Amino acid sequence: MYAKYFKRLIDFSLSLIALITLSPLLVLLIILGAVFMRGNPFFTQERPGKNEKIFKLIKFRTMDNRKDKKGNLLPDEVRLNKYGRFLRASSLDELPELANILKGDMSLIGPRPLLVAYLPRYNEFQRHRHDVRPGLTGYAQAHGRNAVSWEDKFAMDVWYTTHITFKEDIKIILSTINTVLKHEGISSESSATMEEFMGTPKGVTAKWEAPY
Repeated sequence: MYAKYFKRLIDFSLSLIALITLSPLLVLLIILGAVFMRGNPFFTQERPGKNEKIFKLIKFRTMDNRKDKKGNLLPDEVRLNKYGRFLRASSLDELPELANILKGDMSLIGPRPLLVAYLPRYNEFQRHRHDVRPGLTGYAQAHGRNAVSWEDKFAMDVWYTTHITFKEDIKIILSTINTVLKHEGISSESSATMEEFMGTPKGVTAKWEAPY
């Protein structure tokens, strides 16, 4: 009942209230982003939503557009400047996604929307992460963020799609706040950002176990 009738109403109401309340902070971040990112402070990209419907996600830019002499973008760890690291560590780069939630492309809680290029790389089990709206945060973000493997992350995503309750969403929000305050799981163990998902090789399974 909650997932079908009340979740969207709560998403719309809370995202509207948050956009109005946080508008001074959003304006400040737009100005700072324009300065530190040397131009457009926003990052937009097509992402798959519920039932793999494509929408345009909006975030604050955390990497500048510096290029080498050949015109190629520099590595992520170079373009991820101090301001960008601050935005990621505090999760402030995600705030513009409140507009995506208000519009209905996203939910406050759900599997994070990933790249369109990943769609053909999911196996049948992993594709079920798109059975619900993607979220500003989700079970995987509250339990490891970028520090867990893709397989474990997708197992958490799919588990959530069949265990959506108001109580579980509140637990995820509280766990996310704790994770952000502790600056946990911002990067993977081997990269400044999460490595690209290239597909799960046969025989590889998730190590994560469902809580119930």
